[in-house]
Amino acid sequence: MGVIIGMVVTLGCVLGGFMAMGGHIEVLMQPFEFVIIGGAAIGIFIIANPMSTVKDSGKAVMEAVKNKVPSREEYLELLGLLHQLLRELKTKPRNEVESHIDNSEESPIFQEYPLVLANKDLTSFICDYCRLIIVGNARPHEVEALMEEEIGTIRHDKLKSAHGLQGMADGLPALGIVAAVLGVVKAMGAIDQSPEVLGGLIGAALVGTFVGIFLAYAVVQPIATKIGIIREKNIRLYFVAKQTLIAYMNGSLPQVALEFGRKTISNHDRPSLDDVENEAMGAGEKAA
Repeated sequence: MGVIIGMVVTLGCVLGGFMAMGGHIEVLMQPFEFVIIGGAAIGIFIIANPMSTVKDSGKAVMEAVKNKVPSREEYLELLGLLHQLLRELKTKPRNEVESHIDNSEESPIFQEYPLVLANKDLTSFICDYCRLIIVGNARPHEVEALMEEEIGTIRHDKLKSAHGLQGMADGLPALGIVAAVLGVVKAMGAIDQSPEVLGGLIGAALVGTFVGIFLAYAVVQPIATKIGIIREKNIRLYFVAKQTLIAYMNGSLPQVALEFGRKTISNHDRPSLDDVENEAMGAGEKAA
């Protein structure tokens, strides 16, 4: 919603200001300038990025439009799932716990937390490191280093679309100049025409410069920045899991380990300790 509101405000102010100065909005309607700039930008984006990044960029843009960041409920579900798993690890035989880890989609524990289960990558991350805990001979500092490395790889992959769109934004002003130059070339071919005709052609050419700069700094770059922010917030879920599991490996009780994970959530999004006790740990105790 924020992206849509921002776009409406931006377009309203730019076009409204232009019209208030006496400009005619129909002058800006140059479809072939948009074709040159937009088509070239998309083509360059496809050249510069692997197809997986191109496909992910569409998904990332939708995430930015919907502001798809982890909700309070998602954080509470993650903490509740971790608490249940750690209790199982502490009190149940190895084979019982392995049945939940090896088949998470059919596990009654995971099924209690559908928001986490829907996040396949996060679920796999949690299961992988729970297996290492079950094995029992992994050192906490080694597991922590491995987690850091994997989270770094996840961050790199998740931010590829943001970097790709930022590269597109960097190139759009130059593409606007390309479109403007082509428009001037066309205008020079009509140099023998009346000043009114020639002025219209030169004005149409300058629209390309405007479009390139506007798309770069008012559309693509803000969306790329928004994608980066949203993806970083979603990566925070992995840090919650990491800190909780490492605290448990270092000897903390499940409820204490959960506090290590809760503290990695930013103040604005962090559920209170009472919320965690009542909604996360409380749900797990009822299920047990």
